[in-house]
Amino acid sequence: MKKRTGAIMLAVSLAVGTITVPTVSVAAEGDYKIAMLLDSSISDGGWGASCYQAMVDAAEEMGWETAYTDNVATSDFTTVMTDYADLEYNLIFAPGNEYTDAVIQVSEEYPDTYFCLLNGAVETDNVISVMPDAEQIGYLAGALAGLMTQTNNVGFIGGMEIDTTKTKLDSYEAAVKKVNPDINVSSAYAGSYDDAAKGKEIANSMISTYDVDVMFGDASAVDTGAREALADMENKFSIGQPGDLGSADDEVIICSVVTDNAALVKECMEAVEAGEYGNKTVFGNLDDGCLKVGTFSDKLVSKEIQDKYMELVEQIKAGTFIEK
Repeated sequence: MKKRTGAIMLAVSLAVGTITVPTVSVAAEGDYKIAMLLDSSISDGGWGASCYQAMVDAAEEMGWETAYTDNVATSDFTTVMTDYADLEYNLIFAPGNEYTDAVIQVSEEYPDTYFCLLNGAVETDNVISVMPDAEQIGYLAGALAGLMTQTNNVGFIGGMEIDTTKTKLDSYEAAVKKVNPDINVSSAYAGSYDDAAKGKEIANSMISTYDVDVMFGDASAVDTGAREALADMENKFSIGQPGDLGSADDEVIICSVVTDNAALVKECMEAVEAGEYGNKTVFGNLDDGCLKVGTFSDKLVSKEIQDKYMELVEQIKAGTFIEK
């Protein structure tokens, strides 16, 4: 493994975020270690928290050690990845398309370190991309939004205009229109994944301007801010992702589109242990169980709508919901 000159510091990139390192700094022979970096927080109540939990769950099942650095600025992506490579972490988990350039750079410099790139499109000897089906995610959210809206106005909030988010938005709108062509879809990009205040601002604007009553987001902590705005109003609802964020008695989240990122990360861990890493993309969808419907709020979603929605889910799974 390529090393930089000088001592390797255990206090990795403290200036760019919070890091948790294993209590044992050097793994025993045969042990494996995974590290994750994140541009938002692991406690953001959305994407970051879900991806962190996915890593922890997969690592617990596989017996791996874990570490993370969150609140990392874009300019520091390569630095944090390089630090973990120098610390001889076997696998670095980059949970989003926005990490692609840094993964490409560091993976070339460290050919013996493996990288798991979520929502990526890179396939090399030491990089596996894992790709939840963004189209199905958009369809699942849009179908439910279409069934639930009472004002015929629904919303979508994106973080950055990356390909997967744009696909989710296009599919969300197509699904909404399939349920009811008279429904209007409002959309906005926050330009951030960690600005909860921006999410609240966008949500308030959509509600006051367009009478939006159901929202779906792809913006991590921004989505949390949007839900805070919805919680202050009556009959305004949210659809969660990627974790099962709601509950049977939730008063804001009607249901969630759940991505089993733990299963995708685990497949990368298994490839590391088997010595068969790289040169592929692992897909997750309704067929393989990596996408599923979360918990309905029985307080908000009637049994009739739940049943109708599950019929549409089966159509999405079968590829008959929207003909191409």
